[in-house]
Amino acid sequence: MRTLGLEEEFLIVDPDNGSPLPLAADLLRLEDPGRVDLSAHPTVTLEMHQEQLEVITQPHSSLSGLAAEVLAGRAFADSLARRAGARIAALATSPIAVSPHATSNDRYGVLLERFALTAREQLTCGCHVHVSVDSDEEGVAVLDRIRSWLAPLIALSANSPFWNGTDSGYASFRTQAWNRWSTAGPSEVFGSAQAYQTLMSDLSGTGVVINPDFDARISARHPTVEIRVSDVCLDPRDTVMIAALVRALVETAAREWEAGQAPDMVPAMILRQGTFMASRWGIHGHLLHPLTHRPDTAGRVISALYDHVRDALEEAGDAAYVWESLQRILGSGTGATRQRQAYERSARLADVVIDAIGVTHEEPTDRLPPGDGLVAVPALPRAGEPAREDELGLLTA
Repeated sequence: MRTLGLEEEFLIVDPDNGSPLPLAADLLRLEDPGRVDLSAHPTVTLEMHQEQLEVITQPHSSLSGLAAEVLAGRAFADSLARRAGARIAALATSPIAVSPHATSNDRYGVLLERFALTAREQLTCGCHVHVSVDSDEEGVAVLDRIRSWLAPLIALSANSPFWNGTDSGYASFRTQAWNRWSTAGPSEVFGSAQAYQTLMSDLSGTGVVINPDFDARISARHPTVEIRVSDVCLDPRDTVMIAALVRALVETAAREWEAGQAPDMVPAMILRQGTFMASRWGIHGHLLHPLTHRPDTAGRVISALYDHVRDALEEAGDAAYVWESLQRILGSGTGATRQRQAYERSARLADVVIDAIGVTHEEPTDRLPPGDGLVAVPALPRAGEPAREDELGLLTA
């Protein structure tokens, strides 16, 4: 079983007016270290701006173990924020207009000097999924074979409709802001670990890139591939589902490589259009189909994603949870949907943040993966099989 882990980034917000608060360093600079045993909790670290905290999980083999740590990490970060009268919210961008305060360290200082406004405005919160690989060669083979399947993850995790106090018109405006970095977005097929490392060296030689911001990359610190396209999810159930899909994508791609199946050589510029479609409309519009690279309904694209990774999901014991989560999201919407609904009720962006605080910290233990005994669900038909309405339900909508 491949292990998987998460990095979730959160906003530190005022629970009354929703404004981001530059408190990260203060929250981690405990006046009395004895009051909190940091070693007994998920890792909490600084990010580029003081209005953010990042929570990093340990590697997990089971989805249930990961889910438990996701909840624990959110709760622990929130407990630190509460000490300063603040809260933690899983929002990928701030609905309230803000001028972020930079974190003071050498790396961030270089980024801020080099990338200017792009870096200064980059108050965005993502969810990065790490999945173990056996070698860089396997890792690069995985990167080459998952690239067409990443845009649907943007649609499923979309949680950033507001930017600088206005509705951006996007489901995931974080994706638009993030893609201002010089290396962000889909990559071309690398072909080998040596070719990947050569490109990394050449990029470093330009004097611009510190660490490439590809949609997916080989981790510089861990024996993992790191998939970086997702918004931080408002609902922790969605976070866990995204992680399960990513692990299944990695496992499926590794099997394709072992079987000698060549990667899809679609140009990165075409994949970038899929990124735009997912960012713009999320699950409420057409997406670029990963097999045809033509527009198709979100339901059929998500169905194709599930079908592509179903064997890996079933073998990991994750299929039922992912199935139920996809049905829920396609029926009720993503975090972006929830944010817009909150705004429609009161026309106050502060209420969007206040609502998000509540959802961030819900602990629906009966709605997260149990340790065992997952209930079986009807399987989607294989590619080429006729779809049956009673099985596919919302996935064919």
